[in-house]
Amino acid sequence: MTDIEMLERLLTARHSCRAFLDRPVAPEVVDRIVTAAGRAPSWCNAQPWQVIVTRGEETERFRTALLSAAMTEEEAPDLPGPEDYTGAHRDRRRTCGWQLYEAVGVKKGDREGSARQALENFRLFGAPHTAIVTSGRELGAYGALDTGGFMMAFCLAAQALGVATVPQAAVAFQSPAVRRFFDIPADRLILCAISFGYEDADHPANAFRTERAGLDEILQVRG
Repeated sequence: MTDIEMLERLLTARHSCRAFLDRPVAPEVVDRIVTAAGRAPSWCNAQPWQVIVTRGEETERFRTALLSAAMTEEEAPDLPGPEDYTGAHRDRRRTCGWQLYEAVGVKKGDREGSARQALENFRLFGAPHTAIVTSGRELGAYGALDTGGFMMAFCLAAQALGVATVPQAAVAFQSPAVRRFFDIPADRLILCAISFGYEDADHPANAFRTERAGLDEILQVRG
């Protein structure tokens, strides 16, 4: 298998896992994932990313605190969320949402069911670990952009080691609670969480895959 074939295989196999087995990832595997992800490029080699990884009882404590915050506190992300979803962005978001709801048996119009499923974000989808991803505040949007490369590398390295992941922007919308729990200093922007572990392949939430835009929707060649 060529390098590009191997990369394409990992990219295709990676998906957002929304149900996990109760099986921890060995510390040396976590170390290898984070070390590999740290090879991501960054502007001026600033490498603005840092991660806090939970395991065992700490994951359970955080899961409880996060769910409580989501149910009782206002959203307050460090970086503003999207102003809106329009056009193709709206259509893709809706399609993804309905694929998930259909997979887990939530019918159209079932607001209680959709709200219940949304709260799974704050239960970390049952993952045994989560990685809280931060960037240096002083670097602003460009630090966040660089850290996006780290996040992708984290997910691909995990996939290569048989570990499933789900990047979660929803966790960052509870930034005050996350900051309190982990005592994250004010000079760090909380960008997202990546919950991870071993996939529960039999769970219906993992039974679908999202579509991808065609090359004609992505690429423009000039000249």
